[in-house]
Amino acid sequence: MPVANFELGQIVATPGALEALAKAGRTAAELLSRHASGDWGSVCDEDGAANDSALEDGTRILSVYELASEVKVWAITEADRSSTCILLPEEY
Repeated sequence: MPVANFELGQIVATPGALEALAKAGRTAAELLSRHASGDWGSVCDEDGAANDSALEDGTRILSVYELASEVKVWAITEADRSSTCILLPEEY
């Protein structure tokens, strides 16, 4: 796993993601820490490789974290590193 080093920019989260995190006893900060450190969660191999490349070429970074409640939460950092959004897949 690479040691990520990228700016998260402005951090935002959808109400649905915040509710899912609260119900699971997790925090957005935990997920952001994993995302920023290069722990992409349960992304497919192709998306993991794309994230690793994004550290070099400055494209979008996507992490997927499955909560104990089996709800998936995404963290997406935009290509220009201006923002990172935590959201549910259906909110994309």
